[in-house]
Amino acid sequence: MTGRKVEFIVPGEPQGKARHRMTKKGHAFTPARTVAYEGWIRDNYIDQAGRVELQGPLRATIKASFGIPRSKSKAASFDMLAGEILPTKKPDADNIAKVILDSLNGLAYKDDTQIIELLVIKDYRTAPGVQVEIEELKGGQGNE
Repeated sequence: MTGRKVEFIVPGEPQGKARHRMTKKGHAFTPARTVAYEGWIRDNYIDQAGRVELQGPLRATIKASFGIPRSKSKAASFDMLAGEILPTKKPDADNIAKVILDSLNGLAYKDDTQIIELLVIKDYRTAPGVQVEIEELKGGQGNE
């Protein structure tokens, strides 16, 4: 059983969460590119889904679609669109999920610890982007 569901799209090439960097003085910081991408994710969520905050245990499905490189032949491009050639390249699926889920903390849900089911799919499309679907699951109160 499921409850409310939100869906939104983040246009552009999928990015992963970059590792924290350290200053010479030992302070950790998130790279500017990751901070900007997290803001882009949040902006698209608000524009497309509003300010809905989901409750309880959640299921997240993330479909990261990569653009087809211009250097590929027509035959290779066709195979990529048909799913015959899959994107076994960076960013890793777990880093894509991390940047999406972390950026939605305090917005789509209180904390990404509420995500109890996660599916990440990588494929090729003519228009790159990340499709995100998050839905409430019934049958658990969480915080246990």
